[in-house]
Amino acid sequence: MDESKQHQDILLDEAVDLIIRLQNDPENPVTAEMINAWCGRSALHEQTWRRIEKLYGASGQVLNYQRRAERYTVMSRRNVLLAGLLFLGGGTFLYTAGPSILMRQRADYITAKGEIRHIRLEDQSQVTLGPDSAIAVEYVQSQRVVKLLAGMAYFEVTRDTQRSFTVYSDNTQITALGTAFEVSNDAGIITVGVDHGLVEARASGELSMGERLQQGQWLVFDPARQTVERSERSANQIASWRDNYLIAEQEQLSSLVARIGRWHNGRIVIADPSIGRKRISGIFDLSNPLVALEAVVNPAGGKVYQLTSTLTIISPL
Repeated sequence: MDESKQHQDILLDEAVDLIIRLQNDPENPVTAEMINAWCGRSALHEQTWRRIEKLYGASGQVLNYQRRAERYTVMSRRNVLLAGLLFLGGGTFLYTAGPSILMRQRADYITAKGEIRHIRLEDQSQVTLGPDSAIAVEYVQSQRVVKLLAGMAYFEVTRDTQRSFTVYSDNTQITALGTAFEVSNDAGIITVGVDHGLVEARASGELSMGERLQQGQWLVFDPARQTVERSERSANQIASWRDNYLIAEQEQLSSLVARIGRWHNGRIVIADPSIGRKRISGIFDLSNPLVALEAVVNPAGGKVYQLTSTLTIISPL
């Protein structure tokens, strides 16, 4: 990475820290003074701040207004009934719990909610496994295969010209050569981001011919709808969850909720599918997942109801 690019990434990190500080304490005048002083250091500082401020957008503003009101609203009879049906419906509960039991039997490495684990594989490749995630590793003479059974992982691959390195997530395969990249599976939506190097993503349908991604390139594949979205992002946005924050650019709410849910104890249920399909941009601090969840949901016209420590419902306001 050249010095100019590295300097820009450092500024972006600093701007993200300031945004998170602002989100956590919006009424503090010291924060505003810090932001003004930081922006005044150079034109590039100012440009970086405007970029992050635009990305942060309405999600932060709505959250700040919500914080001034009562945090949890008394639920209507309709919502209580809905929550009771969701919680007590045996089929729904078993469908949610079942895969976790099967996953533990298949996984070589697994993490709990909020846990990030660093793993060194036998070829010295390294994996950073996100919370509530699982992988299975299959190394043979001709190839290296990692199956992302759930969640998210960041891979730093040791180059081996004799054996390819392929990550499978559902029916999507991502093959790399001496590279570092992220793969996540949130609510069935596959995301691939390349830190450096080159990877190829391939799946049936829209990705049947393969899609090559280079440094900074980002791909979101929705197998259910057979849609592929491509974008470019800075290096610090790749697997930003390693530093306990998420950066989203017009991402589907259901996917973001699933990702934040890996830091949040208990189940999160989106009661209205139309909310889950909405697009959200912003920067979200994962050190307080419930606040992050509110920041994602409120701009979409939704409300977060925490019924118990193990069940959270998202429904229309």
